Amino acid sequence: MSAAINLVAYSDVLVVLGTAGLVVPLVRRLGLSPVLGYLAAGALLGPLGLGALIGVVPVFYWITVVDADNVAAIGDLGVVFLLFVIGLELSYARLKAMRRLVFGLGGLQILVSTLLIGALAGLLGQGLAVSVILGSCLALSSTAIVIEVLAGQGRLSTGAGRASFAVLLAQDLAVIPILLFVSILAGGAEGSVLTSLAWALLNAVVAVGGIVLVGRLAFRPLFRLVASAASAELFVAATLFVVIGAGVAAALAGLSMALGAFVAGLLLAETEFRKAIEATIGPFKGLLLGLFFFSVGMKIDIREVWTAPLAIAAAVLGLIALKAAVLTGLARLFRLSWPAAIETGLLLGPAGEFAFVGIGMATTLGLIPGQVASFTLTATAFTMALIPALSALSRRLGARLKAAAPLDPALQVRPEAGHDHAVVVGYGRVGQLVCSMLDQHKLSYIAVDSDAKNVPVQRSLGREVYFGEATDPEFLMACGLADAKAVIVTVSGAVRTDPIVACVRSLRPDVVIVARARDAQHAQHLYAMGVTDAVPETFEASLQLSEAALLALGQAAGRVIASIHDKRDENRRTLQEAAARTGAKPNVLARRK
Repeated sequence: MSAAINLVAYSDVLVVLGTAGLVVPLVRRLGLSPVLGYLAAGALLGPLGLGALIGVVPVFYWITVVDADNVAAIGDLGVVFLLFVIGLELSYARLKAMRRLVFGLGGLQILVSTLLIGALAGLLGQGLAVSVILGSCLALSSTAIVIEVLAGQGRLSTGAGRASFAVLLAQDLAVIPILLFVSILAGGAEGSVLTSLAWALLNAVVAVGGIVLVGRLAFRPLFRLVASAASAELFVAATLFVVIGAGVAAALAGLSMALGAFVAGLLLAETEFRKAIEATIGPFKGLLLGLFFFSVGMKIDIREVWTAPLAIAAAVLGLIALKAAVLTGLARLFRLSWPAAIETGLLLGPAGEFAFVGIGMATTLGLIPGQVASFTLTATAFTMALIPALSALSRRLGARLKAAAPLDPALQVRPEAGHDHAVVVGYGRVGQLVCSMLDQHKLSYIAVDSDAKNVPVQRSLGREVYFGEATDPEFLMACGLADAKAVIVTVSGAVRTDPIVACVRSLRPDVVIVARARDAQHAQHLYAMGVTDAVPETFEASLQLSEAALLALGQAAGRVIASIHDKRDENRRTLQEAAARTGAKPNVLARRK
């Protein structure tokens, strides 16, 4: 006789898998977002939807989720896998370049939104503790849905995409002190609030440092060992072990599993196994993320909507409007364009999945009344369901703003495609000096810049520079990339340089690319991306200083220049070899000595 099985758990899983196999393809055919399909299915088939009618219509038992915990626990892994993949696609150089947005824009958004939402809750009659908890939880946005929407549209590298990701990363870091604060309010922590927060942050730093240390020492040898076995099953097992293991290690330290997985992804992004891991993890991420969206949809209580439809609508629209206004204003303060600022505000205006964790925990501890929690979480779920629609709205508004803005005639001049020329990307101080040297050697080139203020000024001075984005394939081809001998990237920073290099290399695998790098680490990363030559600013400054010092000390000019060239070639070889050890194949073309 076979052992008894948990029929409720299996039937619940079958409902979700049926949704993935039937409902989502139908939603895709209608041209809608799969996220909306999962959310709507969760609301309809969850315990608060048709599941609430099982007593009246018993057959609903087989087409609804009876116990939400059977799905929610698995769905949370979807966010973990999503953050792991994002870590794989990032680099330390790019993350470092985003620190101003993470701690500046992200930190200010959390603080201002918490204060405003908390103050509004206080005006509506809630106590101080409830107001602070609601404000801090609702100030955070949905990492899972926003990143999925941006990734699906290929917009993570845009201004709005980078700003949104930076703010979401800051919000993920804020989860730790918020949860600790809730515990302190419930009497679960001894000592002062500041002391408890300091210990929690120290614990977080130690935990992340431990994951980084173990990852640096163990990840590459582990995957080399697994790869040598030539077994796809073992590779999948190793990947799942790293993702879930890093997540569990972070959870044991009081952090989110998603943050631990993100750090593991960053570490593996530096290895030669990055692409293989991405391909392995893709199916798991997609299915588990769908389960997560389904579990969020199950939190939508149709009875709350039926009881107080106007109040729910006001809460949904008010929260989105307030947070969007705060984010848009702060984004403009951080010099984002109006279209990017508006898109960032509307994408991050809705509340996020952490509201279910934080408010649910506070409700369990008796800090928030059940009715207030139910109302708030229903409104939260509706705001999250609106994210795909808000994304489409923000792009339309951005397009109208761009169309409405008067365009300087100098920005409309199109380049004439040349032949055997160089394309110089960026016409700041470095780009201008490069072009002057090309002029001196009578070499043809086309200079481009994306600064709408700089281009008209330079053209008024008689300089042939054209306005356009070097990440736009059509614009690059209009600049004669197909017949160009070289592309010289003079813009600074990995955030700007990397997308340009990636776009150029995808269009012309054989063209010479000379790129400006911030430092040796960024130069190594650029070599791994396929540049022909990377010029690190810090190293070149050191060489110039050395040359000036040697000449001042009376050394022969010829000997000094030769030693500088030797040192530059030695450094180039070192960086290329380091890039090659990561598994990448730097595009080292023949150079004229």
